[in-house]
Amino acid sequence: MAKQKKVPQRKCVVTNEMKPKKELIRIVRNKEGEVFVDPTGKKNGRGAYLSNDIAVIEKAEKTDILNRQLDTQIDPVIYDELKEFVKGNSDEK
Repeated sequence: MAKQKKVPQRKCVVTNEMKPKKELIRIVRNKEGEVFVDPTGKKNGRGAYLSNDIAVIEKAEKTDILNRQLDTQIDPVIYDELKEFVKGNSDEK
């Protein structure tokens, strides 16, 4: 019997749901203070996870939750990138 591989779980900062890491999008603030979308989930820096869902991203944008999570001002361009990312992912399904 093959041992089940443990699936890394992360919490969406908007919904507070625990989900497999692959179903979430990671946003990172590095030491230089740059904020960017991290599709690989491996970049260095403080990370926050969002569900791969346009409604969640819009809610994050309205509530400024990423500003608090990453302790910095989030450029609106980041939210545009996230929305594009979600659209790109939903096309593949």
